[in-house]
Amino acid sequence: MNCWEMKKCGREAGGAKAAELGVCPAYSMNAGQACWMVAGTFCEGELQGTSAEKEKNCMGCEFFKLFDLKHRTSVRKKFGT
Repeated sequence: MNCWEMKKCGREAGGAKAAELGVCPAYSMNAGQACWMVAGTFCEGELQGTSAEKEKNCMGCEFFKLFDLKHRTSVRKKFGT
């Protein structure tokens, strides 16, 4: 599952809010399971900052909590962080 599927934000390509708000950078980068690592995403209607700035907020997110530490580590390796 990708973040836009769970959060139902409508910012995926062709989504309900993509024309109004733009396609989410996480969608554009094919990072729907690592959205907390992508700068410039929106969450709960608020523009988020860099991945370092986002991580504290993301720790409280239900989507973020779905992924165990092992999975997050493998995703970090994939994206080189």
